[in-house]
Amino acid sequence: MLCAMRLAWQLIELERQLPQNWTEAQLVLIVPERDAARAAALLGNVNPLRRGGSIRLYLSRTGGVGPEALRRALLRLDRQNIAGTLELVGTTEAEAPARAPRATLAEQWNAAVAALPPDWSDMLAELVLRSSDQLERAALLVAPLNPTRVGKELALRFRAAHRFGYGASATMVRRCLERLDEEGIPAELTVLRVLCDSDAVGTQGPVWRVAGKPV
Repeated sequence: MLCAMRLAWQLIELERQLPQNWTEAQLVLIVPERDAARAAALLGNVNPLRRGGSIRLYLSRTGGVGPEALRRALLRLDRQNIAGTLELVGTTEAEAPARAPRATLAEQWNAAVAALPPDWSDMLAELVLRSSDQLERAALLVAPLNPTRVGKELALRFRAAHRFGYGASATMVRRCLERLDEEGIPAELTVLRVLCDSDAVGTQGPVWRVAGKPV
């Protein structure tokens, strides 16, 4: 039973119940009325608030009494054989940090292009969608990119060309991605392969082979 457990151990058990992001906790120590005054005196350095046989205690991660200080104070009661029951009556949790807004597809495209060498010429890129319900609509909105479905994955691959050759222009790619942004269709853009300074001689451009298939 909890009431038979030493007070320092009761505190350890209660600490395990605290939420991971706790900042403050309120505890109540219930002791026999005859021991209340002595218990409050022994706990003097952790700022107890006594009312009858009830002693309110406060824990804090941001200043004030921390768990280690309170354990040492409760050990003084254990050594004096003052029995009691320690209860957790309230906690304060830190607010979760605000998440940075997810980059739009147009922003993802700008960042991807900015990271490429200035003489890039050909690109193979992929859009990974989050919902199969949006796959058909997304394919329609980016139709000018001539996208291809990747197996059963929620992914659309397309080619882009910097100056000439097979693939959509950077301006067209950005406009198609803006269409997805405007309709609130979330996706992740990944540049899979890039060639630099290629020179198409008698062809529309280079051909990659992925899983044995030309793309």
